[in-house]
Amino acid sequence: MSVKRASDYTFFENVFDVVRQIPRGRVTSYGMIASYLGSKQTSRMVGWAMNRAHDLHPPVPAHRVVNRNGLLTGKHHFSPPESMQLSLEEEGVNVIDDQIIDFKNHIWNPCEELL
Repeated sequence: MSVKRASDYTFFENVFDVVRQIPRGRVTSYGMIASYLGSKQTSRMVGWAMNRAHDLHPPVPAHRVVNRNGLLTGKHHFSPPESMQLSLEEEGVNVIDDQIIDFKNHIWNPCEELL
């Protein structure tokens, strides 16, 4: 087990704060969150944060974070994996074969929305 630095925890908390602001029916990408937080190269760390977000309070809607192409690449970290798609569909986001349909119309970019 690797030990996380205090700065990693701060980064994760910043990610959680951004994700909590994504409106219902909208999605963002790991890279957009990373860019908003100052470094596009940290998109993988955003994914790690989402993997740890499932039991937090207040809740973190991790199902609203997808890859840059609108694919549900994080679904394997949900239990069951289908729950990511079901949560999105409950919010009006259509998904076929793990791909968000009309992805561009569902994008929420924190760099534009959180000025």
